[in-house]
Amino acid sequence: MLHVPRPARLHYRWVILAVTCLTVLMAAGVTAVPAVLIHPLEVEFGWDRAALALAVSINVLLYGLAGPFAGGLMLRVGPRRVMLTSLIVIAFSVAATTQLRSWVQLYLLWGVVVGLGTGSTALVLSATVVNRWFTTHRGLALGLLGAATSTGRLIFLPLLAAVVIALGWQAVGWIVAGCITLLVLPLVALLMRDAPAPMGLTPYRGVSEAASADTRAPDSSAAPLVPLWTALRHGDFWRLWLTFAICGATTNGLIGTHLIPHAIDLGLSEVAAAGALALMGVLDIVGTLGSGWLSDRYDKRLLLAWYYGLRGVSLLFLPYADGLTTLALFGVVYGLDWIATVPPTAGLASEIFGKRSGPILFGWIFFGHQVGAALAAYGAGVFRVWFGDYGVAFTTAGLLAIGAAGLALMIRQRPGGVPVAVGLPAPTPASR
Repeated sequence: MLHVPRPARLHYRWVILAVTCLTVLMAAGVTAVPAVLIHPLEVEFGWDRAALALAVSINVLLYGLAGPFAGGLMLRVGPRRVMLTSLIVIAFSVAATTQLRSWVQLYLLWGVVVGLGTGSTALVLSATVVNRWFTTHRGLALGLLGAATSTGRLIFLPLLAAVVIALGWQAVGWIVAGCITLLVLPLVALLMRDAPAPMGLTPYRGVSEAASADTRAPDSSAAPLVPLWTALRHGDFWRLWLTFAICGATTNGLIGTHLIPHAIDLGLSEVAAAGALALMGVLDIVGTLGSGWLSDRYDKRLLLAWYYGLRGVSLLFLPYADGLTTLALFGVVYGLDWIATVPPTAGLASEIFGKRSGPILFGWIFFGHQVGAALAAYGAGVFRVWFGDYGVAFTTAGLLAIGAAGLALMIRQRPGGVPVAVGLPAPTPASR
């Protein structure tokens, strides 16, 4: 009798990845809100651009600071509880921002509470989930989660810009809070799981890997955690930290916060400017997915050098983009590597410090990303007040990005991802 193989069932890891993608997408929607609110708040309350940028700086700084602590908490209570708590905090605080009346409320609600909440559902969550549920193709999985961030901006930026025009800025908070409460929270509560082992599953292997390897996943939970103070003595930690700080300065801090106000300064409509950012989101989906695929196959340092170099050239061009066509051209070039730096950076952190410690230390590296973003968000606002436009801010960011390209090439990655950190034990073949 001819044996017909049964089709393979969909592994639950794909459900986990989908739920995590939705959470990351929603968090990206929340981080897109300041870009469409700066101008309306400036008009309604008379608050100047630099002061509003300071609120964004507080938000992005705490967004990064929350990451490593959230990563440590995920080791103790699991990602599911952290995700649920963070989403509840975000929904409440975003809804409360609709009642803003003073600087104190703006800084506490949007700066502190929203920053901490969104930071707990950011890249550290992605790295933790991928390391728990995937043994191969981690770069691709991280690329998918990075693409979810781009998709969040793509969906929410033009939508929220249209909402501001049609219904006023307060409606933005109600719409975002409603999406979190009615859509994302129930799905996380019902479908999210902390790890594959309690379900009798193993982390994902590709078909060829599963056919040739033992189906039992290596126990990475027994690996000792690398303390932060040990990582701080390692030069590669600081190289990753500095390059990612420049990444944050040239993306979330500068372009994510100030491109729409810059376009309005040029005489473009807010919806058209949001469309330019959305175009970047479309192209970044392609760039981030491609980066994840490339990170599984090529030297991550070279990839980072290319990404930062391309970004630097596009930013040096931006002061001369004075119309919708040239702004769209900038968006095409810049958008291809907005979040493309995430898969190779997270991958290098895990290769250097190990699969268990990598996500937590990547949280501290991501804190560098947000330090750079906070400085750029505020600094660009100050430059705008001093010089009357963003030319100096864009040129400075372009030069920094080119410097980051050179710094990425100095990372001392060993073949095969062998950890090189001071004080780290040599890995066994099973733990690589």
